Parts: sequence; structure tokens; C-alpha cells
Amino acid sequence: MFRFLPVIALGCIAWTLWCFWRILPFPWWGKGIFAVLYVFAFALLFVNFKSGDRLPLALATASYEIGTSWLIFFVYAFLLFALLWLGRLVHLVPASFLKDSPAGSGTVLGIICLLLVCGYFHYHHKYREEIDLRTEKPLERPLTIVMASDLHVGYHNRRDELARWVDLFNAEHPDLVLFGGDIVDRSFRPLREGRYDEEFRRIEAPVYACLGNHEYISGALDAEAFYNAAGIRLLQDAAAEDCGIRIIGRDDRSNARRAPLERLAPRDSCFTLLLDHQPYHLEEAEAAGIDFQFSGHTHHGQIWPGNWITDLMYEKAYGPHRRGATRYYVSSGLGIWGGKFRIGTRSEYVVLHLHN
Repeated sequence: MFRFLPVIALGCIAWTLWCFWRILPFPWWGKGIFAVLYVFAFALLFVNFKSGDRLPLALATASYEIGTSWLIFFVYAFLLFALLWLGRLVHLVPASFLKDSPAGSGTVLGIICLLLVCGYFHYHHKYREEIDLRTEKPLERPLTIVMASDLHVGYHNRRDELARWVDLFNAEHPDLVLFGGDIVDRSFRPLREGRYDEEFRRIEAPVYACLGNHEYISGALDAEAFYNAAGIRLLQDAAAEDCGIRIIGRDDRSNARRAPLERLAPRDSCFTLLLDHQPYHLEEAEAAGIDFQFSGHTHHGQIWPGNWITDLMYEKAYGPHRRGATRYYVSSGLGIWGGKFRIGTRSEYVVLHLHN
């Protein structure tokens, strides 16, 4: 089944282009210009993935943003045309609305543009999710812990955005800052050339992180080198004690040989917080006696109806959760993969207040 997915995807892309060709009220050359732009934007999606690191940084950034934004445009165009053609079959939509139609093309393009504009501004609003957690385990003092996942900094979430996020972290006066994987998007090249490590070093608290799948896509060794330069302590199937609590960073499940969780989590009176990027098999944290698990990865689907899909895929795709004595929070992420649009989901960071 999966080997046919590329063919199915290309078929959907071609069908959507055909729908645009029919509905646009232009002469053939006007439709041709639209088709060329449509295919060009589609091609840029692959140009960046295949050759982005060999392009000048500005060109690589432009190809990434145009190509991935086209992908969001396509998703909503496909859904709208599917809905319109369904309406045509049941005689709710007149045939003239789908053929050389100013009203039809204006409706389709207007709805998509409105969604993308609203989604763009919604993405740039960062939500502050506050969690108050009481524990019976001994603490040195009440703690404020800032947690974020899925920053995806690189070709599109650039250094000026990261600087704004660091300011948000520092405004909380945290005791600890924890990253739940996918700090990088798909390449460490823009992070190195843009000296993003200098922004991470502005964080006014000890910083810990686990690996995500995008660190493996970008290169785990590159991740280790960058984290060292950025003053981030990488926990890769490892634990550290700080501020009187234990922080465990689990290796991402991209590594099939990562250590079983029970080997990393001794059962004692120390409050234990687990960073595990992908929220699969939540029962493992419960069985290991973890007090709190922080995960990301899902983006909560990023755009509707993707959140419906992630809700089906995971036991908990977004938000707080509980299994026995173990508490969880699955974040929708602070940054984003691809086009900067949040539709039906949100970008967030978490402020955990831990006390007795």
C-alpha cells in the first residue's frame, strides 16, 4: 500500500491543477502562467530538500518557504475542490461555478488566502501554557521550569525569531529550561552560519535537551557539536540531577537501539522528569515510575484537519494526560515545520511550576 502513496499524491496534485485550469476565468495563456507557477512552487519543495545546503543561504531559505507554503496551499485547494465536486454530484453546486468562473475561482482563492493569512498571524502568536504540579517527593525549593519542543530553527525559523523566544523564556526567570527535541529543522548549516548558538547562550538558566527525529535527519553528531557550542547539555539515554530533581533525556526512537527506559530511571525518592520527543508507548513511563513526561513531535497536526489525524495516531497527541501516578504533557511545539501557518492548532511553550 505505502509504495503507491507517491503515485496517489501526484495524482491528487495533478487533479487539483486540472480543477484550477477549469475554474479560472482566464484565456489559455493566463491559465498556463498559473500552471507554471503552481508546478514551479511544487518543484521548489524538492529543490530545498535535495540541494538546499548547496544553494546560497538566501536562495535556500526562499525555496524552502515557497515550497512548503505551496504544500499548505495545495492541501486546502484539494479539500475545497473535493467539497465543490461533491456538491456538484448532489446538484448543490451548479456546473457553471466550476468552469471559467470568476465567482468560483474567487471563492476558492479567497478562502485559501483568508486561511493562510489568519494562520500566518496565528502562528506568530506564542501561547504560554502554565502547569501547576504538586509532588509528595522532596524538593529543595519550588521550581519554575520552562519547556519547549519542536523549535525547528533553520531556513525558516531564523535567528530573530529565536531571539524573541529566548526573551520569552528569560521573562519567566526559570530555574531550568528543557527542550523536548527537534531544535533544528533539517540542517545545521543555517544555525552555524547564523551563529544561533549565541542566542541559546543568552538563556539565563541551565538548559537540557533530548534528541528528536529531526536531529537524526540533520545529523546526530552535528547536533552534539552544536549543543556543546550553544551551552545545551544533551541527554541521550542519560540522566542529570539539577535543582534537586532528576532529568532523563531519552534518545529518539529513530535509534532502534536506544536503551529501555527502565534502565535509565532508578526508583527512589527523587522527582524524575522525562524528555522523550515522540509520545509513543506512554505506558513505559508509567511502568518505570516517571513522575512527569514532556514530549512533542506531533505538532498536533499543525493545520486542520491534521489534528484529527494525530488524534487517531497517538494515545495523546496534544495536551495534559495522566496514567496512574505519571503525569504527561504533549506539546504542539513552539516552532513549526514548513510554511508558517497554524490553523486549528497553536504554537506554545510550557511553564511548569513544581512544588510540594
